[in-house]
Amino acid sequence: MSDMSLPAIILILATFFAAGAVKGVTGMGLPTVAMGVLGALISPLTAAGLLIVPSFVTNLWQLLAGPALRPVLRRFWPMMLAICAGTVPGAAWLAGGDAGVARTLLGAALVIYAGYSLLARQLSVPSRMEPVLSLVIGGLTGMVSGATGVFVIPAVPYLQALGLSKDDLVQALGLSFTVSTVALALALGAHGAFSAGLMGLSLLALGPALVGMWAGQKLRSRISLATFRKVFLGFLLLLGAEMALRPVL
Repeated sequence: MSDMSLPAIILILATFFAAGAVKGVTGMGLPTVAMGVLGALISPLTAAGLLIVPSFVTNLWQLLAGPALRPVLRRFWPMMLAICAGTVPGAAWLAGGDAGVARTLLGAALVIYAGYSLLARQLSVPSRMEPVLSLVIGGLTGMVSGATGVFVIPAVPYLQALGLSKDDLVQALGLSFTVSTVALALALGAHGAFSAGLMGLSLLALGPALVGMWAGQKLRSRISLATFRKVFLGFLLLLGAEMALRPVL
């Protein structure tokens, strides 16, 4: 924390306020926005460490606020274990990999997520395939989140394809994001990439994230959610494309 300038810290806090506002409006997006913006400006490894506390607290809040925690846990615990298992090799690569390559992979993950969300048709997963697919999707989600700090690919499209009720979907997403955050924190810590100074700044970022989330919830009833979603995904698409193509531009 001591090696960061005051303007850099202000930018980080402003980013988490904006990321919290997006989560307040849409119910998701805090780690994605934080990694997208900060990963374009600083090391993706540092950005991943910064999102740990805000992501954990806001997603745990989302998880515990739902009406059916036990059924969601019973249904998705194999997927959560697979997320943890997949995060370990992904985080090892992020902790020891080249920052430029990590930024390119992060950009690609943002492009894939935003492009899918904007263009793809809603999928449907047959119930007989869920036990196997949950393990596969969980493992892939863990590897992607460990390597990029983005928790949404492919967990979000998969959970949306299961035909869950709105409340169950929000709670399942909260569970997936919470587990992904904890797994990433433990994996980065095991590789010595989550220092006390980074933890302090991550804790400081929690305040703006919670204020932004509150503001986003207030804003939700005053704006078109569909329009906001398109603008948000369009922003992620452009940001991700710039990050992915930066080495060749």
